[in-house]
Amino acid sequence: MEDVRSGGEHPDYARLRQVVRRAADGEELEANQVLAALDLLRRLRDDLAGWEPQLIAAARELGTSWAELAPVLGVASRQAAERRYLRLRPSAPDSAATTADERVRAERDRRAGERAVALWARANSAALRRLAGQVGALEGVADHVREHVDRVQDALGGTDAADLLPPLAGAGPHLAASHPTLAARISDVTAEAERLRRDTQRRRARGR
Repeated sequence: MEDVRSGGEHPDYARLRQVVRRAADGEELEANQVLAALDLLRRLRDDLAGWEPQLIAAARELGTSWAELAPVLGVASRQAAERRYLRLRPSAPDSAATTADERVRAERDRRAGERAVALWARANSAALRRLAGQVGALEGVADHVREHVDRVQDALGGTDAADLLPPLAGAGPHLAASHPTLAARISDVTAEAERLRRDTQRRRARGR
């Protein structure tokens, strides 16, 4: 399809509108004109279905709230706006969720799991910060390890203990050879976070 042009109606829409108007007015049309219009309508519909979630995602990245999106999407609440986005958004190729409703449930389950892990991390902030501090203080490590150590150190500057979990998980395997005790402690933390995530998602699934 052609790009939308400023200052006038898109030519595809103009052609489609003309055929629809002629059909509504009972004017004579050829079958191939109607078929071409239907084919164009299908292609436009496919394009629009793909554009909407892309535009919603762009708006969210720019800081637009779900409440602000709701009226322009023609829905009544921020929850409905989010549900619409989740239903329209294409699922990942490796996702087991195959329907729109399943995608909504899968996304909610994922978020619930992440919230459970974040709450656990905040409740255990002191222990996580001690562990991260030991990793961040390591000296004389190889260059490929230093990158991960620095990420842990950077995360220590934040206020949310949950933000320590990803860099710790990334550093753990790289410390196994030189600092096995630290690596084992990180592995325990990562395993506990994953257990909480799975248990939360399973409880939600059983409750449906």
